[in-house]
Amino acid sequence: MSRSAIAVVPALLGVLWLSGCATGTAPVLEERNGSGSTVSEDVEAKAPYLPSSLFVGSADEFIGWSCTPSQDMVTATQQDSLRVWTAHGGEELPQSVAASGTRYQQGELSVWLKGDEGIVESDRGRLECEAMNRRGSLRRSDKPGVMFYARGNEPGWSLELANDVPRIKMSLNYGERSVDVPYRVTTLDNGAGRVILASGRSDAPFQLRIEAGACFDDMSGTPWPAKVTLNVNGQQLRGCGQGIAP
Repeated sequence: MSRSAIAVVPALLGVLWLSGCATGTAPVLEERNGSGSTVSEDVEAKAPYLPSSLFVGSADEFIGWSCTPSQDMVTATQQDSLRVWTAHGGEELPQSVAASGTRYQQGELSVWLKGDEGIVESDRGRLECEAMNRRGSLRRSDKPGVMFYARGNEPGWSLELANDVPRIKMSLNYGERSVDVPYRVTTLDNGAGRVILASGRSDAPFQLRIEAGACFDDMSGTPWPAKVTLNVNGQQLRGCGQGIAP
């Protein structure tokens, strides 16, 4: 079967969860400091809602799958549903009846899991998958006060979005530089599972792009549900992230 004919998962994983975890947004006010540069300060601002497709729900772990033909997938199993991420987005499939193993189905798309083996089927074809790596999902107890966490390598970096206010903490260049500034939302697309943030301070510019989709740490291979691109200090840093629910 050709790769184009088997591009079933990206084509069908377009229905994403429409609500996220956090609170609503409020305007950010700008003031000028003594040097004349503009500095943004958030006044009674609240953190934005993020798309639910960035979150793991009630699942305890992520599983990374290698599928044939060439395709990668990340799943997180809940009590009666399965969250699935591919390179092109994420979807939640309710559990259905299966003679053996566990089957999840939404319309023409189904995922059948039995141990470390899985089969993805639709009217366009079939993928055969093998579980390759696992990672425990982060919880608020692991990252107190954090709504979203991301990290990347070479150079090592990480970031945290606060769960209560629109503020970001970044650790850059293997921890040699730390940044803690307010941010503003420039794009929020719940249907696509995408959000783009920009700095709320003119003296500390950055752009952060977060998209729901299968992501694998390029050193450890661990699976994540979000792809992250951070543009800061003239660099474009890429990594993976996860929404963190209470």
